[in-house]
Amino acid sequence: MNTRTRREWLLQSGMALASIGLSGFAGALAEESTHEGEAKGEQKKPGRRRFRAALSCSAIGVPADQMQSLEYAIKYGFEAIEPQPEFLARLSDDELAGLREKMKAHNVGWSAAGVPVDFRGSIERFTSTLRGFPKYCEVLQRAGVDRLGTYLSPTSRDLTYLQNFRLHAKRLRAIADIVGCYGMRLGLEYVGPKKSWSAGRYPFIHTLREMKELIAEIDHPCVGFTLDSWHWYTAGETREDLLGLRGDQVIVVHLNDAPAGIPVDEQIDSVRELPCATGVIDLKGFLSALVEIGFDGPAYIEPFKRELRQLPPEEAVRVTAEAMRKALALVE
Repeated sequence: MNTRTRREWLLQSGMALASIGLSGFAGALAEESTHEGEAKGEQKKPGRRRFRAALSCSAIGVPADQMQSLEYAIKYGFEAIEPQPEFLARLSDDELAGLREKMKAHNVGWSAAGVPVDFRGSIERFTSTLRGFPKYCEVLQRAGVDRLGTYLSPTSRDLTYLQNFRLHAKRLRAIADIVGCYGMRLGLEYVGPKKSWSAGRYPFIHTLREMKELIAEIDHPCVGFTLDSWHWYTAGETREDLLGLRGDQVIVVHLNDAPAGIPVDEQIDSVRELPCATGVIDLKGFLSALVEIGFDGPAYIEPFKRELRQLPPEEAVRVTAEAMRKALALVE
């Protein structure tokens, strides 16, 4: 065994399964501010943002293949796009090199990929979906993608909090082992609305503090947070909570606003607003904290907004780009 690399070991499907137990904007979408310094009587103003304004066509209901999403990003000033692994897997080396050259020429990088492993369901389903995960990661690594993100269901019908915690720690550690072997990082997202976590018999992780505990239990260097302004708001969290993180602990960010006139505990997860649409969520506080801690990953809009999905595809991208510009202006 000592003559083989850890990756080679994990990629042997039988040994991998045994090892994990299985019992369980271009220019700121405009232009970055160059003003530095410290306001009188106030805290020091954070420096420039390092995170990238990303376009996720799937998150706004826009049907677009990899090349079309890149064209949208170039036209509307986004700085990153979501990778589409099935498309990337079909590219020859020359075709992939051409894609990456075009992205580089227009200052467009990769956002985060999803995690196609069913870690929430049965052991059989988890085992079967995990088997194909190394190949999936290999495709992403070949394309230069280095971040993945997924969410945790905030409730369970059958498992108590402790049972669910142990299950998630074990299974997500197995996923992280594979992610880490490919030099990538994994962001975990909690779901904050009370309407969501109180809907089942046993509430589960739905706050940043609880997610910290799970990540500590997983204890893997590639695992961090996927932060969503929506879940941060519905969990009743503050800018100071974000300042307790390091920038490199945050893998990916989602930006949203909330409908006006609805108490926070009555907000519904699938009914959101574009950033800066209502001002209900303190996006300036949220984003300025991310700037201050030095977050340098992708941030994309994920509003689950029916009206946006009903627009013609390119119009939906344009509207999303305008919302992103407004959000970035809060910290530039």
